[in-house]
Amino acid sequence: MGALAALWGASYLFIKLALDDGLTAPAIVFARVALGAAVLLPLAWRARAFAGLRGRWGWVLAVAVFQIAIPFLLVTWAERWIPTALAGILVASTPIFVALLTPFMDRSDALTRAGVAGVAVGIVGVVLLFGVDLSGEATLVLGGAMVLLAGLGYAVSSIWVRTRLGGAEPVGIAAGTLVVAALLSLPAAVAAPGDLAIGAGTAAALVALGAGGTGAAFLIYYRLIADVGTSRAAVVAYLAPGFAVLYGAVFLSESITAATIGGLGLILAGSWIAAEGRLPWQPRVAGAPGPGAEVAQEPLAEDAAAAAARPAVSRS
Repeated sequence: MGALAALWGASYLFIKLALDDGLTAPAIVFARVALGAAVLLPLAWRARAFAGLRGRWGWVLAVAVFQIAIPFLLVTWAERWIPTALAGILVASTPIFVALLTPFMDRSDALTRAGVAGVAVGIVGVVLLFGVDLSGEATLVLGGAMVLLAGLGYAVSSIWVRTRLGGAEPVGIAAGTLVVAALLSLPAAVAAPGDLAIGAGTAAALVALGAGGTGAAFLIYYRLIADVGTSRAAVVAYLAPGFAVLYGAVFLSESITAATIGGLGLILAGSWIAAEGRLPWQPRVAGAPGPGAEVAQEPLAEDAAAAAARPAVSRS
């Protein structure tokens, strides 16, 4: 579990390294999703996991656009201006958007009073980051806003995964959406690739980002869900931003301010409360969803796995 969180938290570092070596955001996104698809496509094909998507490829396209193609591009663009640590922290606000949107998009769930409190706590964390660490330059604010917009896309599409693609095997959903996203991102990558004469370190970072942090990480997460359950596996969501902060400080000499720590704590606390629908000292109601129902650093992996993790794992 710790290894998976470390891998997901490193995604922001890998993106920054590729940007610094001259690749454009569209090229990085295409490389990431294409490599991730290359890892998962054979597994999905062998498991015949695409059968459950028959008649629902329109929703696969929608998820590919709003959970992968656009958010990945927004986050990558944003990292031209904001530190990797702040990108990782702001993405962790996704469950706050989920809590706000679910009552409107999925009438089976309602926002509890504790959920409202969680949303409020998370918003305070976002305001703290924007007011301190992202203040002073318009590009910093723009970058932070782009990451939050990516989080909104993650939230909308993760609800679609549960409500529109429920019952389909998760490896099929993940592979299908990655393939579609790769096709969608290819034209922009070809039109504006940037400097393709990248170093060996950048090439390794891209492989780690795509095959590792996007492809293999999804599969590891499915196995975690099968082995330890959704709620315990979702602990990854709360560990990954911490790794993003650590990597940024160690490898990129990014400063860790009091606002960074405070914003991280408030956003993660708010996300947990919003996802759980209860305060930490309150007992969980039997049958109520745990944090695994909505919270993950990579929402596609988490929500797809929640749909039908164990069958996909057993056949792969």
